[in-house]
Amino acid sequence: MTAGPAILVVDDQLPMRKTIAYILRQLGLKDIHLAEDGEAAWKILNATSVDLVLLDWNMPRLSGLSLLERIRKSEDYARLPVVMVTAEANEEHILAAVGAGVTNYVVKPFTPETLARKIREALEARPPRLAPGLRRPAG
Repeated sequence: MTAGPAILVVDDQLPMRKTIAYILRQLGLKDIHLAEDGEAAWKILNATSVDLVLLDWNMPRLSGLSLLERIRKSEDYARLPVVMVTAEANEEHILAAVGAGVTNYVVKPFTPETLARKIREALEARPPRLAPGLRRPAG
């Protein structure tokens, strides 16, 4: 992986944010943004260019699923790759995430190799990077 893609890590647990950021740095990624909940993540999305979101499910203020739904309804971010990284492993949660438009799904605990593979898969199909506030191409 190259240092190019900007990754937003959203998790209410500081140790998990730090662990994921460490794994990303080990993969050579340097443009890493951290948010403690969906509301903070939404502010970051609207302030900076992001190529991929790694998103926990269970968070205060705005859950991961609610943020995913908001992202998919937004003209600016509808095609942004989102990977759920969560302890929610039951079929009901996975189907809800798929129904909401998740790009990929990783169940905690995970290995660095699994996370790297899921990120790589999501980035391979990502749309072109645009500055915040610019509309993504239709279609």
